[in-house]
Amino acid sequence: LRRVRDYAQVRADGVVSLPVAQAALELYEVDESGLDRLDRAVVDVLCRRFGGGPVGLSTLAVAVGEERETVEEVAEPFLVRSGFLARTPRGRVATPAAWHHLGLAVPAAAQVADATLFDDGGDD
Repeated sequence: LRRVRDYAQVRADGVVSLPVAQAALELYEVDESGLDRLDRAVVDVLCRRFGGGPVGLSTLAVAVGEERETVEEVAEPFLVRSGFLARTPRGRVATPAAWHHLGLAVPAAAQVADATLFDDGGDD
């Protein structure tokens, strides 16, 4: 959102209209789900190269060519909030939403993992 505002300040006299917002999002390579280049790279590598995970943070960072801190502090919070990535004790895993975003079939293992992600094993 800040990027769109900054774009409007420079290119549209500070007025954020739909065409200005669309132009800014296109310039910054933000897709219809709000993912930018780094977000898409993380989701793509996680699904295509690592089969959905789990993958450790350092391995994931190397695979996308970014610093560990950048992935953890910039991409990961948005991907978790948006439901594309989950953090588990064993590493990062792609959710069914991540697979769908890439237009890929969700592996059965990812569906089971998603269903039990927040299950604490209790008899509630």
